Amino acid sequence: MLDTEDHGRVRLLTLDRPDALNAFNQELYVTLATSLDDAAFDEGISVVVLTGRGRAFSAGNDLVEMAALVSGDTNRPGSSGFPTLMDAVIAFPKPLICAVNGLAVGIGATILGHCDLAFMSKEARIKCPFSSLGVAPEAASSYTFPTIMGRQLASWVLMSSKWFSADECVDMGLAMSVHEADDLLDVAMAHATELADLPLVSLMATKRLITGPHRQAIESARNDEDAAFAELMGGPANLAALRAFAEKSGG
Repeated sequence: MLDTEDHGRVRLLTLDRPDALNAFNQELYVTLATSLDDAAFDEGISVVVLTGRGRAFSAGNDLVEMAALVSGDTNRPGSSGFPTLMDAVIAFPKPLICAVNGLAVGIGATILGHCDLAFMSKEARIKCPFSSLGVAPEAASSYTFPTIMGRQLASWVLMSSKWFSADECVDMGLAMSVHEADDLLDVAMAHATELADLPLVSLMATKRLITGPHRQAIESARNDEDAAFAELMGGPANLAALRAFAEKSGG
């Protein structure tokens, strides 16, 4: 579900649910959160690189599990995994680099608002499908995206449920550069290694100074998004979208 490899002072985390396009179920949310917390406290690790196995970085929230939660299937795990992961991502004190190897949907896209560097393969695309699912934005993207790309572009990305290419992500400021698929991880790891060779105390201080002024606004956005999501999840538009997904999937 999540592979962990250490390369010197760089920890590589690979989302490993390729058959599900690395969609996040509750277990993966918690597993990644725990791994980030472990890396945060590991004095031998200076930088974390996050990528995905297969043709997707992450297809976002596991819609099969979401449908079960909405339907009240009590045999399914609780819904605490997403906020647990967001707590870990936002609090992560060391450089976090995303190597977006393929499709990035929902949290696979919105996590880019919190990483320190992002590199994308030419095949990678992002999509924020919230409107098409009848729900609201997540991961404080209603704050991070306008801050990164400006209000109008952010509105289009978050409202339209359209796909955006890797080159468009660079133009919008969500990613640093685009690379051939075979070169992507090497580029991300090279940047990670270069940072990891520098004093960790300086890296952490710099990240704290960059992110500090935004923390209160991010927490406020998360609270507002959570309230909107709770209000809309299980509503008519959301149920219709989940039924359409189930029918398309043959469920």
